Amino acid sequence: MPITSTREARPLAPPTPAPKAPAVLVESASPNEQPSAFHRLLHGIGREVARGEATVRGALHAGGNMGAAELLALQAGVYRYSESVDLAAKLVDRASSGVRTVVQGQG
Repeated sequence: MPITSTREARPLAPPTPAPKAPAVLVESASPNEQPSAFHRLLHGIGREVARGEATVRGALHAGGNMGAAELLALQAGVYRYSESVDLAAKLVDRASSGVRTVVQGQG
């Protein structure tokens, strides 16, 4: 027996645009050089974090008037957001540990 919903699904409130991250100028050896893998990874994580913030902001503006489908989508979005933040924290920890190792090796 199929389950039908008597409530019409309403889209989430349009997300407010996330503030743009400050531009970081990185000089490369040549103008045709592609960004490094680390640069692309950080850029991707930044996009995911911005998307997660927009998702949460949209849920806050919805004011609790969300159906089951919207709540499931919100749960998945918040999970992706938390995973992105966790990954960023791990990358910062590893990078700072690497810098500490290099500095100690020079002393």
